Amino acid sequence: MTSELESRVSRKLMLRIIPFVMLLYFVSFLDRVNVGFAALSMNKAIGLSPTSFGLGGGLFFIGYFLFELPSNLILHKVGARRWIARVMVSWGLVSLASAFVVGPNSFYALRFILGVAEAGFFPGIILYLSLWFPARQRAVAAAWFMAAAPISTAIGSPISGAIMKLPPIAGLADWQMLYVLEALPAIVLGFFVLKYLTDKPAQADWLQPEERDWLIAKLKLEADARHAHAGHTAGALSALRDPRVLALALIYFGTSAGLYTLGLWAPLIIRQYGFGSFETGLLAGVPSVLAVIAMVLWAKHSDRTDERTWHVVIPCTLACVGFVFAGNAATALMIVLALVVVNVGISAAKAPLWAMPSMFLSGAGAAAGIAMINSIGNLGGFVGPFAIGWLKSVTGSYTAGLYVVGATLALSAVVTLMLSRQTKHAPVAVGDRPGH
Repeated sequence: MTSELESRVSRKLMLRIIPFVMLLYFVSFLDRVNVGFAALSMNKAIGLSPTSFGLGGGLFFIGYFLFELPSNLILHKVGARRWIARVMVSWGLVSLASAFVVGPNSFYALRFILGVAEAGFFPGIILYLSLWFPARQRAVAAAWFMAAAPISTAIGSPISGAIMKLPPIAGLADWQMLYVLEALPAIVLGFFVLKYLTDKPAQADWLQPEERDWLIAKLKLEADARHAHAGHTAGALSALRDPRVLALALIYFGTSAGLYTLGLWAPLIIRQYGFGSFETGLLAGVPSVLAVIAMVLWAKHSDRTDERTWHVVIPCTLACVGFVFAGNAATALMIVLALVVVNVGISAAKAPLWAMPSMFLSGAGAAAGIAMINSIGNLGGFVGPFAIGWLKSVTGSYTAGLYVVGATLALSAVVTLMLSRQTKHAPVAVGDRPGH
């Protein structure tokens, strides 16, 4: 009966929570990276050089970095429902305002403010999932949530490409229409969050009483086990001082550099082979379809084997190789194949990586630690795109920048192995296996 009850609860959690948070992340990621498609005509219209575009694209992550930790701590205090709603409405309004930038300085300012507005969304959802899903289901739940990023690229890229082919409407250019049309869903969904999200299992009237009691008891049992673990961290300040948190942030740095290099620069890299806006969107979307499949299957394997380390190392190494391959690509087919390898590697690494923090963090420590991992890690989203733009201006080619981003993913793989070695010598809770 326990097994049947567990299956029933798991099914309800997946159906109730995951599709909705995927939709939110789909819109979030679309509003972060649609600047890559806007750039097809915006850069010339407002006078952005490759260096300026790379700098502006990356400034999003500076704002994100500065406000991530306080945003996630506020979410921990007031609950996900109200705070996620605030975040979405804020970033929707800022994204809408991006349609009216007039030059490099206003572009820089709006990208920075967009990062401030969106700070707390991603780690807030990761924290939210940890409050609902038992440990053995957490990587798969995170994988489905994060699959929204490549899905957003797969579906959003052709849509963005199609919008860029629209004639001027109400005096707005194609790139301005792109910002306007893709900002509106965030604002609408922000208000819907208030009605739909449930802050914690005890408030879940969509679960039967015995289902709700089982879930609360299961999560409490796991929390007690973590508290008994000598390496467990519950306080916010302790989490910020924990070297494992910094290590995970460095690992995430490489995956973020790779992900946002793809989001901001892939359309321009593909466009150089002579494709139109819509064709560029289709080609940018193809690798993401395969990335979704790889992400979910890899996360299921990680959960089933209860192994995390190699499930991060292998895909990070694969993505590194993909960036090197992209730097040497001479044809459109080669660049698309390289982007497939990079997309699969980056996407597959994320779910096992985000299953790691909840192994030693809880409460305010989880809110602070997850926010710190995400905020420091997302600085890779500044370094990667800026390196591509700056080195493109200096060398006239994307090759050097792609090599730099590949090196950050190699660093992620190395730090993961070092963290695993350290964990092997640390005390572990009953049922844990070293290095996992």
